[in-house]
Amino acid sequence: MRFSLNPFRRPSSPIPIASGRPARSAARSRRFPISPSWILGALAMFLTVYFWNDLPSLTPSSRTLPLAAPSPAPVAGSIDRENARFAHCAGARRTTCVVDGDTFWYEGRKIRIADINAPETSTPSCPHEAQLGARATARMTELLNQGPFSLQAWSDGRDTDRYGRALRVVTRGGRSLGEVLVSEGLAERWKGYRGDWC
Repeated sequence: MRFSLNPFRRPSSPIPIASGRPARSAARSRRFPISPSWILGALAMFLTVYFWNDLPSLTPSSRTLPLAAPSPAPVAGSIDRENARFAHCAGARRTTCVVDGDTFWYEGRKIRIADINAPETSTPSCPHEAQLGARATARMTELLNQGPFSLQAWSDGRDTDRYGRALRVVTRGGRSLGEVLVSEGLAERWKGYRGDWC
């Protein structure tokens, strides 16, 4: 008895022909069929492996919007003592609220964040500035509400600006909250004059 090593080969009996050699049967000459779904499956696997690093992650952090980016990492040894719940300023009476990306009221005092300049919201020069200003306002409100912070004197020695606003750098853990807005494109570092957002 003979055993075949090929599982796809069908046993066949040789059919004699005139030359004396056995003829190949039709079943033996057939090739193993390749299905189109096999080709598509192999292509899909190749593309998945090839583009694996570019696929979006399903972790919650990858779905975080720019306005919800984490606050700066704290610096060891810093103690933040100021804390309040901020909302957007509305109406004439203002105690603790955010005017725009670089101005807010805290316990009845108006504070200008001294190390940045944010887009205007009350008198924007163009729709683009108005849109950026609204985003900067929302982001600064969020940052102030994330926990205790500190108000530090401005490095040029001035306590107030010409409008009577207290000039302060707002920090958390020794890191400037204004710099967060700068890194996200919602403000610019203060350079002594108002920038152009249009």
